[in-house]
Amino acid sequence: MTAQALYAHLPSVDLILNHELQQPLIHQFGKEHITTLVRQLLDQARETIRDQQQLPQWLTLNECDGLALSQQKLARINLFSHHLAQSTLPLQHQGQRRVFNLTGTILHTNLGRSLQAEAAIKAVTEVMRFPSTLEYSLQQGKRGHRDQAISEQLQQLIGCEDACLVNNNAAAVLLMLASLANGKEVIVSRGELVEIGGSFRIPDVMRQAGCQLVEVGATNRTHLKDYQQAINENTALLMKVHTSNYMIQGFTSAVSEAELCALGRAMQVPVISDLGSGSLIDLAQYGLPSEPMPQKMLQDGIDLVSFSGDKLLGGPQAGIIAGKSELIEQLQHHPLKRALRCDKMTLAALEATLNLYRHPERLPCDLPTLSMLTRSLDTLTDLGERLVPYCQQLVGQYFTVTVMPSMGQIGSGALPTEQLESVALCFSVNNNQTSYTLNDLADLLASGEIPIIGRIHHDKLWLCLRGISHEQDFIAQLAQLAQLAQLAQLSLSNANHE
Repeated sequence: MTAQALYAHLPSVDLILNHELQQPLIHQFGKEHITTLVRQLLDQARETIRDQQQLPQWLTLNECDGLALSQQKLARINLFSHHLAQSTLPLQHQGQRRVFNLTGTILHTNLGRSLQAEAAIKAVTEVMRFPSTLEYSLQQGKRGHRDQAISEQLQQLIGCEDACLVNNNAAAVLLMLASLANGKEVIVSRGELVEIGGSFRIPDVMRQAGCQLVEVGATNRTHLKDYQQAINENTALLMKVHTSNYMIQGFTSAVSEAELCALGRAMQVPVISDLGSGSLIDLAQYGLPSEPMPQKMLQDGIDLVSFSGDKLLGGPQAGIIAGKSELIEQLQHHPLKRALRCDKMTLAALEATLNLYRHPERLPCDLPTLSMLTRSLDTLTDLGERLVPYCQQLVGQYFTVTVMPSMGQIGSGALPTEQLESVALCFSVNNNQTSYTLNDLADLLASGEIPIIGRIHHDKLWLCLRGISHEQDFIAQLAQLAQLAQLAQLSLSNANHE
């Protein structure tokens, strides 16, 4: 067939766009974008005809000799539509997608950390939909300060004099150092020079803030005299860093916040603390390991303490700095503050989350993160038993599904050496029944509309049940995957039969 005859078999742009199969794509991605994509695919088809004297494989019909040219074009529209839909898959998978986090790490940084309370979701929706008093004082009828409302909440909840809000805790540390110690020295214990996710290191942040790090003590032992001997006329701050993502054990010694604050007052040097996760309640009352609380730091005399909003606090990503009003004032007037400030949606979610702490007795029900952390093993076991039949229906005879005790963790640098007892759905390969692997199963679970993400460990795929927040959605996703798997098996059987 000549090249000219092959070109005649290509459907036009209008025929493709007007076909019913394209309407969902046009509705999802817009006519202009789909039109551009159609033209690109037609150009690729023409290049194949020019260079290879044939239609591209994805437009080839098995039997078309007996069809009229118009019928062949209609048949090729169907082929084209399928290929066009495949070409949009990367667009459909871009950006953030809802997933089931069943990894066993509740506050998983890569999967969004804490889930927001319904009150926070409602508050964010309100400020997205309507104008709000972000920086307006109704009492004074003029411009106000965007941090004011949350500062007043924190004054009541943790007893600070004032507070400053930025977009995460790393920004909070940067702002404290840049505002209070630029061009001067900051003394930190060598054992607290931590690195957290994304290669964020305390020494690097100090350099960016324009201050000089002074290391004292040894990796495992630091004494009060180490700080005392390092203080000079160029010392701007004494700094404590909570080692939230690791722990040194054995022959160790560290200076407490109360001891360091007493030294700071005697030498007239402010003391700041990078607390990290920042729980506002004592987790021990729920049978969980205790984590340092900002109110305790302030009671010990810390001048400024910073912590995250989206870890144990259970709110949105934010960096919270609480402490002495004169120091907060300096932070608020530093040029970096505007670059690092929170937007109205973050502030709305954080304010709504903090309001929940006025009723601590309801927190295990109202705060999704705390609810997950405090679910009983009996509850998780019952959940697992309900889900086993749906899981077994998905994997058939190829895998065995059981409910087993497991260990998880809080995550995001909180309580690094502590593990949470949990319960998991465990999938084991029936080696005599299939050549499928656990990796194949993990790929299948992650391929659905709502990907299910677990972990492979000790020759089993584990789905930690602490992470399930919507049981019926999970069951529906398993059913959808079972249908897809069944269709794939039918397609494979038909191909083998042919």
